[in-house]
Amino acid sequence: MKLNTYATGLARVLSKLGICSRAQARELIRGGRVRVDGKITRNPDQAVDLKKALIEVDGQRVGSDEKVYVMLNKPRGLVTTTADEQGRETVYEYFKDAGLPRLIAVGRLDKASEGLLLFTNDNDWAERITNPESKVLKTYHVQINSVTDATLVERIKAGKEFSVRDIRIIRRGERNSWVEIVLDEGKNRHIRRLLESFGNEVLRLIRIRIGNLELDDLPKGKWRYLTEREHRDLVGHETQAANLTGRGHDS
Repeated sequence: MKLNTYATGLARVLSKLGICSRAQARELIRGGRVRVDGKITRNPDQAVDLKKALIEVDGQRVGSDEKVYVMLNKPRGLVTTTADEQGRETVYEYFKDAGLPRLIAVGRLDKASEGLLLFTNDNDWAERITNPESKVLKTYHVQINSVTDATLVERIKAGKEFSVRDIRIIRRGERNSWVEIVLDEGKNRHIRRLLESFGNEVLRLIRIRIGNLELDDLPKGKWRYLTEREHRDLVGHETQAANLTGRGHDS
């Protein structure tokens, strides 16, 4: 969902900024821990203008940092959330002590998936990438537990419930295969559910590309800033990038 500059609902704003879940935000607000323009508010549905409002959580200003755009090579076994109720390790472990502002994940990869994952504190940019109308292509390499052939590829292309932009066989072994799948929008566990519907189990799922941005040789568990060109090209047009940090970095 798009986070407008003028957003109805302070709890929703805190959630979309990546501060916490919406339910947790409502608790923070009702507990008197959130200030808007210097005044405590206990109304989770209070409307705020992000370009004008000063929002503070426990005395720390949020939503006003310089714009930052980074990519992470996510390993398997981590969840894409700021905090996990079950105590599982999250992707945000890699940004500890990095001096970054609060970041939100641009889309998700489930716990068993790995590869390219984007983060930013620029909500408008994130929404343009994740909005299905933008048709930003996401490319995955997927290992399945069968030796696939052209027949399966054609059946998947012809499918209606789980559409794909493209699919091709990368290589085949004696017991499994690797395929490349391209999506221009994705539902929850889209690829896993798609392949399961054809009797295939996903053994590995790696996102290697978003738009023209390649995972390349970024080591697993490492992150770096996007260059200004990478940031601009992902949304397909010129954007304000005066505050963009464009240097490389490891976690």
